[in-house]
Amino acid sequence: MPGNSTITVHADRKVHPSRAVAPPIYQTAAFSAEDAETFAQGAVAPRGTDFYTRFGNPNHAQVAAVVAELEHTEAAMVTASGMAALTTAVLALVSAGDHVIGQKSTYGGTASVLLNLLPRLGVSTTLVDQTDPEAFARALTPGTRLILVETPSNPLLQITDLRAVADLARAHDVLTVADNTFATPLNQRPTDYGTDLVWHSATKYLNGHSDVSAGVLAGSAEILDRVWDVGLLTGATLGPIDAWLLLRGIRTLPLRVPRHNANGLALAEALSAHPAVAKVHYPGLATHPQHKLAVDQMSGFGGVLGIEFTGGFEVADAFLGHLRYPRRSASLGGVESLAVHPASMWRGMLSEEQLAESVPLGLVRLAAGTEDTADLVADALEAADAVLAA
Repeated sequence: MPGNSTITVHADRKVHPSRAVAPPIYQTAAFSAEDAETFAQGAVAPRGTDFYTRFGNPNHAQVAAVVAELEHTEAAMVTASGMAALTTAVLALVSAGDHVIGQKSTYGGTASVLLNLLPRLGVSTTLVDQTDPEAFARALTPGTRLILVETPSNPLLQITDLRAVADLARAHDVLTVADNTFATPLNQRPTDYGTDLVWHSATKYLNGHSDVSAGVLAGSAEILDRVWDVGLLTGATLGPIDAWLLLRGIRTLPLRVPRHNANGLALAEALSAHPAVAKVHYPGLATHPQHKLAVDQMSGFGGVLGIEFTGGFEVADAFLGHLRYPRRSASLGGVESLAVHPASMWRGMLSEEQLAESVPLGLVRLAAGTEDTADLVADALEAADAVLAA
């Protein structure tokens, strides 16, 4: 098995091979067929490459080939965003009358799908404390068809025991879907622990340059064919240029992730000792309550940390205003550091009651980029000093 750097550069070589060193951009909505039989086959082939771009495109297939090999899965597919990946997968795998289990600590968009969208479609949902594997077992019902997990979780960086959840689900004929956005396949591969399907907001680390909105799903061909069928109807299609940019970003993923890991850990260690900070959520810290589990199923801990300030909402917002390098932005995973106040950002997706149950009001999510570690640490400490002195 080749290494990650080799995979990201060469895993797509056999997908629409050409003499071009850099893959061409297939900026076309449709492809012609030589005869009626070829046309008919293209109209029904799942995850195709040369019938109609909503059905598939060579640039899509190139990204999918690399992601599938990185995630140790049979196949992969791309979508127009991470939320498109999630919603398309869920709509493909559950029906009215089914039951879905999710996590209490999860991305606001995922929580909104579970709490607001699925109930409107006749699908019941239960959110559990993902730090307790037994909570998933207690939530099971005869109608449970799907368990959605996210580890590390956004923005509290809680860890889900992937093997325990996958073993439980398989014993009850339930599918598992894991959000691997924060970890990336370089730090964690959920399918190695039995997870059925993995999804990413590829806008984040996979792309790595904050210039693409995209999603990726990886798993068995059988499951992805079901998801692809629904994707045709929802039209959550990634543009060829965006797919090409995503592939270009993935090429450097093995170079970027170690720096993200190093910067995230350094910031967590420095800020956890600051008097203005009540708590730092980062699985790489020995003080994290699930540090041992994180070490067991992760090879690195990522660049994202949650910082709780003793002064609550106002101090958290002031800290963001004092930062020099991290920009106040909703995203993460790019080469530039970004920071955000989740309680403010998620107000458009969740009710005030749902928000209060999901995230502390004084929490800042800081996503370390690839800047020099010393510069980021000094900047964060200066900002913390400023709010302490105010």
